[in-house]
Amino acid sequence: MAVAHCDTLDGPVVADARKALDKGDVTPVLKWVRQDDEKEIRELFTKTLVVRKKGKEARELADLYFFETLVRIHRAGEGAPYTGLKHEAAEPIILAVDKALDTGSAAHVVRHVSGTVASGI
Repeated sequence: MAVAHCDTLDGPVVADARKALDKGDVTPVLKWVRQDDEKEIRELFTKTLVVRKKGKEARELADLYFFETLVRIHRAGEGAPYTGLKHEAAEPIILAVDKALDTGSAAHVVRHVSGTVASGI
């Protein structure tokens, strides 16, 4: 059974959201939402940056709210349900494919698949 990984805390949507918040630049997350949803994300991002300055607990809460909203809107854009952020890690092959997409090289995926096949023989 295939499992979505964009709704995990270590998935690519939240990873880009963390980068965006650290840099103070919303641009990296806009690729995850439809153009019609960009305004809502931009407004929430601006509010999140303000709240993050109010202390550690406020920062954690604001970040989590931003992650949840971003993933919910992303999933809606895919026509998929949002059932909350998951804490469990994505399967290793999914992480390998994400790395391949980021780097433009399939070498990591090939090593992972080859190793998995070899261990099963």
